[in-house]
Amino acid sequence: MKIAAAKLADLFATLNANEVIWGQGLAEPTPLIDAFLDAITPTSNARVFAGVTFHPRLANPPTGVTVVSYGALGVLRSAWQHGLVDVVPCNYSSLPRLFAEGHLPCATALVQLSPPDSNGNCTLGVGVDYLADALGHARHIIGEINQQMPATTGGPTIALHSLDAYIETDRPLAVAPDRPANAAEQAIGRHVAGLIPDKATLQFGVGPVPSEVIRSLTSHRDLGVHSGLITDAVLDLVACGVLTGAYKERDAGVIVTGTAIGSATLVAAIAELDIAFRPVTYTHTPQTLSQFRRLVAINSAVDVDVSGQVNAEVRNGQHVGAVGGQLDFTRAAAQTGALSIITLKATNDGASTIHCQLPGGVVTSPRADVDAIVTEHGVAWLRGQTLRARAQALIAIADPVHRDMLTQNLPPHLR
Repeated sequence: MKIAAAKLADLFATLNANEVIWGQGLAEPTPLIDAFLDAITPTSNARVFAGVTFHPRLANPPTGVTVVSYGALGVLRSAWQHGLVDVVPCNYSSLPRLFAEGHLPCATALVQLSPPDSNGNCTLGVGVDYLADALGHARHIIGEINQQMPATTGGPTIALHSLDAYIETDRPLAVAPDRPANAAEQAIGRHVAGLIPDKATLQFGVGPVPSEVIRSLTSHRDLGVHSGLITDAVLDLVACGVLTGAYKERDAGVIVTGTAIGSATLVAAIAELDIAFRPVTYTHTPQTLSQFRRLVAINSAVDVDVSGQVNAEVRNGQHVGAVGGQLDFTRAAAQTGALSIITLKATNDGASTIHCQLPGGVVTSPRADVDAIVTEHGVAWLRGQTLRARAQALIAIADPVHRDMLTQNLPPHLR
């Protein structure tokens, strides 16, 4: 039933909505989230599942609600520092199972939807990914029908009459914050682009480094995309005719993703792209990824050690990232695909990000699943290399200021 936005808080109270989930990034149903948070009291004891969020109120959630997430992304970094986020370290491919087994809250789903078609069916628009897999376990679904959410293919359709309630809006989708790449990130982009063969199928993350990688590929040919997310950078490859997907072993000619995180320009272009938004059970599973023989996975790290172990989650004891889909894609690319690449800047606040021993004990991707590590100083090729050779290769791409220190601190068997 259609209701007024002013009645949402009363609806949440009636439903006793204390196990809630919503989509991430551009797909966040902001008016529904606001109404839910307005209904929270110090004794609500509510749990919500949120992914990448830019909603400012989630940087400091009200007393009475605990945010559960697969990482500390977007404004959740700030919330985690205040003890207001519970992080569940898991592979992205595991999320559907965790919803099914009741480990993650999803009893009430708040969804932003495209306007209904002539049959009364809506889509999840640019935010299919984990939300599509969670909906089958939701007892209640409350919708925001946004006139500016594009209808998409690849995900489930949701009948208007199946919603417990919905509101109608006509608002621009949230814009994902972005910043230009600095000189180091631009250099990393060029180094990575030199490793990628024509006809490859790409997976990448969000941020200035993956954007620079993609923008450095404009002279390549017949690339494809199968990735958990897409950003504005793919538009550059589409515009120059590089992104054809002609050689993808699955979904040839189609960009496959779970969600879009970018600007209004990206949202406006979606209707013109040959693109399918798919759930996690399709985008991240071994059954799907093992079919891509030309898969190149491009992911980022906080720190690495000289054997090639990767930490992409914690910096100086603070959660700043997530396991996410990194291991799902790095393992597939290293074992049955073409190439698994990890990128990072050689320093952070002057300290080396390459270490003799990984600080903090957090390993996101094991060394056996990493083919190459790239900094602004070059490429360390690890596939098939001994531990001693790996150490030497990684020290060679560390910041020059720190290379002697790393060499001196190597254990005897690596010198």
